[in-house]
Amino acid sequence: MRVAVTGAGGRLGRALIAALEDAPFTGPGGPIGWSRPAYDLDAPAGVVSLLRHDRPDVVVHTAAWTDVDACARDPELAQHRNGAATGVLARMCEAAGVDLVVISTNEVFDGQRRDGRGYRPDDPTGPINAYGASKLAGESLATEAFARGRSGPSLGIVRTAWLFGPPGADFPAKIVAAARGAAAAGRPLSVVGDDEVGSPTSAPDVAEAIVELLGAGAVTGVHHVVNGGRASRAAWAREVLRLADLAVEVEEVPASMWPRASTPPRWAVLEPTPLPSGEPLRAWQAALADEAGRLRRAAQAPVAAG
Repeated sequence: MRVAVTGAGGRLGRALIAALEDAPFTGPGGPIGWSRPAYDLDAPAGVVSLLRHDRPDVVVHTAAWTDVDACARDPELAQHRNGAATGVLARMCEAAGVDLVVISTNEVFDGQRRDGRGYRPDDPTGPINAYGASKLAGESLATEAFARGRSGPSLGIVRTAWLFGPPGADFPAKIVAAARGAAAAGRPLSVVGDDEVGSPTSAPDVAEAIVELLGAGAVTGVHHVVNGGRASRAAWAREVLRLADLAVEVEEVPASMWPRASTPPRWAVLEPTPLPSGEPLRAWQAALADEAGRLRRAAQAPVAAG
């Protein structure tokens, strides 16, 4: 199976390339990474030449504009990069007979759920910010492109949430940096409390799940792929600090204390869908523990002279 990955240099793209390199079905050639400038969300028609040259059997579309606050400041550009570009890719893949897996997000839901359950794939969508709206547009355009009522290539949509992992600049890394600053200033670390609850999820774990879906020929449909459990931002931050060996007091504050361009969903929990093996992804705490070395190194790094 020839597998191409858009956004191969991003957090999930890098993890997926690594997972595919170990997959038996990719063959000696391994996965195909598509990154800028060869694949550019601002020039999506360029995928035509990539499809012709690399002749993949399936494309996994991890490329996206994931800066949610920037999306809120320029929703038109967000729609172009996350919506229209996905539509172009989907139409080109369908026409070429190539399967497509689109990576999406919990932010296609409004986050207003109050029954304590995670969102299921068949729950009504209703994004409340520009990023979620643009990703939902990408889902819809891909579905439209593949809905021709005949036997042909398959479309899969994989929604995930609160991704963390290499190469850094994720929530855990930001918490470590903020905690060091708070400690130096002799104050507690302020973190949003129960105003935001979600499914912290390891990018390498999502990558392994996608490889499992591909290997089993089970990509068709909508999949929710997240680590087990849920956490508030503050609970996640406390676990990060424990793993990083940083003794900093955490002060829970309301989301209103952190004005931002985008409005995040208050309830960002996804209910995971079954994988072909029947085994769910591990708990988010166990996945985060894999990052302990990285977090401790960041916590102990010399402070840059300023």
